[in-house]
Amino acid sequence: MMSITAKMVAELRELTGLGMMECKKALVEVEGDIKKAEELLRIKSGNKASKMAGRTAAEGVIASFISADKKVGAVVEVNCETDFVAKDDGFVAFAKAIAQAAAESNAADVEALSAVQLSTGETVEEARKALIAKLGENMTVRRFARYETEGELATYLHGAKIGVLVNLIGGDEVLGKDIAMHIAAAKPKALDASGVDPELIETERRVAIERAKADNKPEEMLTKIADGTVNKFLKDVTLVNQVFIKAEDGKQTIEQLLKSKSASVAGFTMFVVGEGIEKKVVDYAAEVAAAAQL
Repeated sequence: MMSITAKMVAELRELTGLGMMECKKALVEVEGDIKKAEELLRIKSGNKASKMAGRTAAEGVIASFISADKKVGAVVEVNCETDFVAKDDGFVAFAKAIAQAAAESNAADVEALSAVQLSTGETVEEARKALIAKLGENMTVRRFARYETEGELATYLHGAKIGVLVNLIGGDEVLGKDIAMHIAAAKPKALDASGVDPELIETERRVAIERAKADNKPEEMLTKIADGTVNKFLKDVTLVNQVFIKAEDGKQTIEQLLKSKSASVAGFTMFVVGEGIEKKVVDYAAEVAAAAQL
């Protein structure tokens, strides 16, 4: 039986990024053949990723990439299971690589993006499985948005948990960053009223009418009250109608700010880590208590 040296284990670990014991076991299994051991670990990494696929990944980071000429860019959400892994340098680097791949490949969706080759020579999916094997958590590339513009793109990341990408026409880099920061803070649902989900508008209208009825308002006033409530709602949730967070007078809207700079926003995307993902709440105290009864 071939002797497995520390140097061989270290070499395999460098190639795969996996733990020393996993590398040693693989080398023993293939009798010291480094290439066969690497292939074996890649196969096992895929199996490990499959086993973890059902585990909720609601933590993670938002990453973005903009080309040097600011004409092409992307923002992406990559998820993991814990905030601890979300802060891992390897995981953060993976997310940044995904953002660049999304921008440069023009992949149609997440499935297509998974087959894109990274600068390392691996596909996105191969890199994901390898990182799962290394860090021991389920990971998913949840969503991304890509922009290509005749203007300039601007991005803002708030602690890697909120990410914004803005398609700005006209203006300058400072304006783009200000708009992106405003979006991260004010969280508009759409650029203007035309982009707001009609169901949200109808819900606001219905609630306003029911409240007015509960307050014994006259029947003939209900429509007027509902219209006023909807208009206020649209001002609050549409970017162009929101008051700019850095407005010195506390009154200047984004629309007014853009007009003063001869600029406009063609579109924007904001991602918040874990938004809409139902997190499983684990009652560890109950688990321990139940185990004690066994």
